[in-house]
Amino acid sequence: MDKEKPKITMAQRRLMFGSIFLMATSAIGPAFLTQTTVFTEQFLASFAFAIVISIIIDIGAQLNIWRVLSVSGKRGQVVANEVAPGLGYVVAFFIVLGGLAFNIGNVAGAGLGFNAIFGLDVRIGAAIAGAFAIFIFLVKNGRTVMDVVTQVLGALMIIITAYVMIQSNPPYAEAAYRTFVPEEPLAMFIPIVTIVGGTVGGYITFAGAHRLIEAGMTGKENVRFVSHAANYGILTTGVMRVLLFLAVLGVLSQGAVLSEENPPASVFQFALGDIGMQVFGVVLLAAALSSVIGAAYTSASFLRSFHDFFDKHNNTVIVIFIVFSTLVFTFVGRPVTLLILAGAFNGLILPLTLGAVLLASRKKKIVGDYRHPTWMIIWGIIAVLATAIIGVMSLGGLAELWTG
Repeated sequence: MDKEKPKITMAQRRLMFGSIFLMATSAIGPAFLTQTTVFTEQFLASFAFAIVISIIIDIGAQLNIWRVLSVSGKRGQVVANEVAPGLGYVVAFFIVLGGLAFNIGNVAGAGLGFNAIFGLDVRIGAAIAGAFAIFIFLVKNGRTVMDVVTQVLGALMIIITAYVMIQSNPPYAEAAYRTFVPEEPLAMFIPIVTIVGGTVGGYITFAGAHRLIEAGMTGKENVRFVSHAANYGILTTGVMRVLLFLAVLGVLSQGAVLSEENPPASVFQFALGDIGMQVFGVVLLAAALSSVIGAAYTSASFLRSFHDFFDKHNNTVIVIFIVFSTLVFTFVGRPVTLLILAGAFNGLILPLTLGAVLLASRKKKIVGDYRHPTWMIIWGIIAVLATAIIGVMSLGGLAELWTG
């Protein structure tokens, strides 16, 4: 089954990197930058422990989802419906609504990026970012363009952050030691579940899987290929988080005091001087724009199986999704209520869908004669439990909504 290593063609290699970076850059958005910075400021070198544990949980979730979906050749909502009638519609509703709300935040982040680089009004910058994202899905061979753009933006973020890390000269030995011996391991619970939700929660973990299914990389014969892509996607996100963590740790070790309003920006300013804000603007713009693309593509993919219209006019649905997100931010601003609801939904989606995928892995009508490894199912169950906790925690957002 998995023993023979198939040859990977150039087209397949491009598709692999496209799916890897679509997933990774979907995860690396404005919230990713802020969360990583804030947690590093709070826990210092011990945050390395949380990063490693979160990567292990992330791989358990993503590897299960990508393998089972690709073997079945069916998207997440279809598999969920076959496990429990109606569950796919529930998951799709949460994915689309959550993706739409978070996309408003992504568009806002892109506007802030343009503002930091060129001094443009944030709303004008957001409109430019939205127009660029729409252009990608309107051009001929738009999927290929999407693959290339997400790879370029992802590489750009990693290279710039690596340079900032080197300039900040972090205490590498201390970070390595605290990876295995954190000062307060029990205090790592909240950051672990938070960054797991930000990496494989909501629509993010399905971005690359749905891209591979759309390209026809399905069936048992492609399990090895899909597994590699799933692992590399998580590791790419992990590399970016580690680089940013070390950059923040470096400036903090030199006595920097981070801005409460924009912690990540102050890291770049301290490390690079006057040009730091513009450099941070480039990273923020790349993170936000790639997340806009990933959120729109993946959210629309969750509608494709429900009606021929959504499948035939998928690009139109994606464009409408981006236009609506951009208009809401441009003319209304960031709707706090919608974002609170989206945060709660995001924490609830993955346990439902990953749980459905684990059940699907044992149903022959879904996966045929493919046998999903037991150790992988156990790994997935651990991820379900971890992400269920995220969902419970996120319900506090709903309480805040009704009481605030």
